[in-house]
Amino acid sequence: MTPAKPIEGQRVIVTAGASGIGRAIADTLIANGAQVAICDVSDEFLADFRKAHPKAHAVKADVAADEDVAALFESAGRALGGLDALINNAGIAGPTGRVEDITPAQWRRCIEVCLTGQFLCAHHAVPMIRQAGGGAIVNMSSAAGRFGYAFRTPYSSAKWGIIGFTQSLAKEIGPDNIRVNAILPGIVEGPRMTGVIRDRAAQIGISYEEMESRYLEKVSLRRMVSPQDVADMVLFLLSPAGRNISGQSLGVDGNVEAL
Repeated sequence: MTPAKPIEGQRVIVTAGASGIGRAIADTLIANGAQVAICDVSDEFLADFRKAHPKAHAVKADVAADEDVAALFESAGRALGGLDALINNAGIAGPTGRVEDITPAQWRRCIEVCLTGQFLCAHHAVPMIRQAGGGAIVNMSSAAGRFGYAFRTPYSSAKWGIIGFTQSLAKEIGPDNIRVNAILPGIVEGPRMTGVIRDRAAQIGISYEEMESRYLEKVSLRRMVSPQDVADMVLFLLSPAGRNISGQSLGVDGNVEAL
């Protein structure tokens, strides 16, 4: 007898779901019986996702654009027949630099994608999840959401904002049986972290390898985490095991001690 899948039949939207952490989340949820819709901004990654999951709903959308988000939820709602959960995963690394060197346009873009995008998606998702009788929202923050992060002020500011957004929304919609939590990944292996380490190394004039070592010295387990580690936490939060977890900021980071 095949074991029951804990999220069988759940209808879930994953933003930026075609690569990286988002792809790991989407793959994991689909493997565990969920009906998944994703968005992404990359045509290449969307094509790869559609090839792997031809039955899943996948559209191109920028979460910082009001009209894109509205179209995403309208089409995904039709495709899924409703909504039980939102994974607010979309984000960008933003610039690395001194505050006087970061342009206002760079600041705004990072805040708009990482923080305002989560508001826009929740704005559309909450009525749908409420109509379904409850469900869950998982917002992607970062270890930078609990530590100051020199030379990454737009990113860290957005990730701190997500913690406040999560806790406020959990109080607001908890009576509707909707759980809201934030996941705080640490140093996640992949192209984005490679770029961050490369840019910081260049800024202070050391090698990539030395900069990576400095990052890992601040992690108790002395290793990066994988996108799958984060996906497994999402699966837990959407499952019956997470039914009474809400308003929390959950680190999946090997215990980052400082940034």
